[in-house]
Amino acid sequence: MNKFFNPQIVKVILLRFLSSLITLFLLISFIFFLIRLSPGNPTDKYVSAKLGTELSEKISDKFSINEPLTEQYLAFVSNLFTGEFGMSYSYHLPVLDVVWAYFSFTLVFATISFFMQISIGLWLAIRIFKKHNGWIEKFFSNFSLLVYSIPSFVLGVGLIYIFSVHLNLFPISGLKSLDYDEMSLLQRIADQIKHLVLPLITLSAAGVALFYRYIKENMDEIVQNTFILNLKSTGMDEGKILKNHILPNSLKPLISVAGIELGILLGGSLITEVIFSLPGMGRLAIDSIFSRDYPLAIGCVFVAGVVMIFANFIADIIKLKIDKRLIKGILN
Repeated sequence: MNKFFNPQIVKVILLRFLSSLITLFLLISFIFFLIRLSPGNPTDKYVSAKLGTELSEKISDKFSINEPLTEQYLAFVSNLFTGEFGMSYSYHLPVLDVVWAYFSFTLVFATISFFMQISIGLWLAIRIFKKHNGWIEKFFSNFSLLVYSIPSFVLGVGLIYIFSVHLNLFPISGLKSLDYDEMSLLQRIADQIKHLVLPLITLSAAGVALFYRYIKENMDEIVQNTFILNLKSTGMDEGKILKNHILPNSLKPLISVAGIELGILLGGSLITEVIFSLPGMGRLAIDSIFSRDYPLAIGCVFVAGVVMIFANFIADIIKLKIDKRLIKGILN
């Protein structure tokens, strides 16, 4: 423990933490101005022929929407330091309460997808590496590139068209069936799994392809190193060489990629959640933008920014623990 928390590492962590706070503050400030400068007004939907603009004006006064932009921003910054993001215009609840209600689904959904990406990508890379078969390697290399290049909305719509519309194997959208409340516990679990199959494939496909290519290319590079050739010349079992030397050295550079991917997933699987009508934070963010719910949109961006920065922050700390040479590079 003392070796890890030496003064240099503590300094690096503090620098990373400070830069992360500045990045997060600039991000939500940018969103604050961007969403308010966009066309539309959150009170427009309250204007009617019967009531005129009276209700709209009352709501504008209640939420200080008509205040000068600079005053709104100063109030926003002062509230930010107390952790207060205001009330959602649409839900009439504290912003963080609304965001957490949706983020809890995204947390579970993204975590399952992340471990699927890592495990399947790793398994494929090891299997193909062991075979040393030219045409199989070439096929998976080209196929993974094809899968990675397909936009998630195209893949999602394609899966719905084939497996939901034509084959009727999986539900089109949502998380539960209409008769969910009448089901037994096992039936409810099976129903939710059935609803999540296509969304998980849509969300995980590109990540599996990314991790497969990254791990496989690292393994191909490591196996050409002199120390691996020396181990082979001593007659050491190839399985042990793979397990103890090739694989560990191939996975070290993966930490940065994994941190970024996890942060993106936790930040809200926006396209997948919208296509499959899932109750996640990505869909909530889109709805809040279209409804001009300023506080809720900023709250979604804030939480997404926090989890993305936190995931990358943890990845950086793990890299510093593994490779001390990075400390000098950061401090210099």
